[in-house]
Amino acid sequence: MMSEEWNLVLSRDDSAVEWRTSSYSGGGNDCVEVGFADAAPMVRDSKHRDGGVIRIEAVQWQEMLRAARAGALDLR
Repeated sequence: MMSEEWNLVLSRDDSAVEWRTSSYSGGGNDCVEVGFADAAPMVRDSKHRDGGVIRIEAVQWQEMLRAARAGALDLR
C-alpha cells in the first residue's frame, strides 16, 4: 500500500536530467516524462516541459511502481 504522505518538491532545475517517456505512450506528448537526478526520480508533463518538475523520494517512487505493477492504480 502506498503511504498517505508524499514529500514532493517542485523544481525547475532539470538541465542535467536525461528525460524519457514510456514506450506505451505512442510517441505523443500526452504523457509524463521521468528522469533521475542524484538517484531522485523527477516527473514532468511532456506537453509543458518548461512548467517545472516534481522530485519524488526514491522510496516513494518504488512504492508507486510496486502499486502500478500490482494493478492498484488502474482506473478501469
